This record gives sequence, C-alpha cells and structure tokens, in this order.
Amino acid sequence: MKVIVGLGNPGPEYDATRHNVGWWVLDRLAHDWALGPFRRDGRALSVAGVVAGLAVTLMKPLTYVNQSGQALRILLGDESFDPGRDLLVVVDDAALDVGRVRFRPRGSPGGHNGLKSISAALGSDEYPRLRLGVGLKPEGADLADWVLSPMPEEDEDVVVGLLPGLTPAVEAWLAEGTEAAMNRFNR
Repeated sequence: MKVIVGLGNPGPEYDATRHNVGWWVLDRLAHDWALGPFRRDGRALSVAGVVAGLAVTLMKPLTYVNQSGQALRILLGDESFDPGRDLLVVVDDAALDVGRVRFRPRGSPGGHNGLKSISAALGSDEYPRLRLGVGLKPEGADLADWVLSPMPEEDEDVVVGLLPGLTPAVEAWLAEGTEAAMNRFNR
C-alpha cells in the first residue's frame, strides 16, 4: 500500500492559506483518480483506491499541521509499511518561490513543524516528500502568520495551475520511485 499524506489545517478559515496546499494536491488526486469523497478515519480524512494497479490511500491529517505525525501512528502498526518506500508527504514550502516543485527522497524538516511532527512519529527523516513553493516569507514577517495567510490571487493561480501536472508527477512516484519523479518533475 502507498500512502500520500497532504499537510493542511482543518476548517474553512484555512482553506485558501499557503499551509493547505498539501490538501489542494490531495483533492486534485482524488478527483483525477475518481476515488470518491474523503471520509473521516480516526485523526484524518482519507480515501483509498487502486491507481495503476497499486493500492493507494490519500490522507489529510485533522490534527493541524504542527501535529500531523499523530495521524500517521496508525500506519506504524503495519510491519509491511516502509515509510521510505510507501509514504509521500505533500507539503508547502515557504523557502521556495511560488510554483517551484521539489520531490525529495528524505531530508531534515527544514523548519517545517508538520515535517518535524511526522519525523518524530516515524522516528526518522527517511521518507519522501513533495515540496510545493508558496513564496518566500517577506523580511520581518512572522513565518506562522505568513503560511496561515491567504495567498494573493496571482500566487494562488500559479499553484492551482500546477495541480493538473502533479497528478502524473505523483503517478511517476508511485510507479518508478522518488528519483524518477525528481528527475522528471522537479523545477
């Protein structure tokens, strides 16, 4: 089973924020793969199905971004689940320009509290992630305020414009792994 986790915050007040682009990607994947609606499953909203012959679960933690790892604890009970092979975390990145796409096979959380929480829950930084640039934090701005603020319309248009192309990118990750996805889709 492959699990794709999109980070975001629950509640309509967060829908249009930079921190919720992970949820935007999962909504697009669920639509493109005709998986149906997300349903509450413990500490997450999830939907599952078969994509390119693989069992896939899309998961949106409901724990707020900084405690996202709590929703993944259920996966740790499955001995066949290998986060380095079977998990992809989709996350906003305020250190990348708007519209940049970066698959990474592993790495430090880089100051992202959601990734810190996931690394703590897994006991490792050895899991793939898909980082989406949401723009660089302005000088002097508070990072939390920045990622929890709505994106300007022109930035949102750029990110929304990426979504159709991320479906084949994630399909490449599913079929060929992180390195192949990096080589073909990082920009």
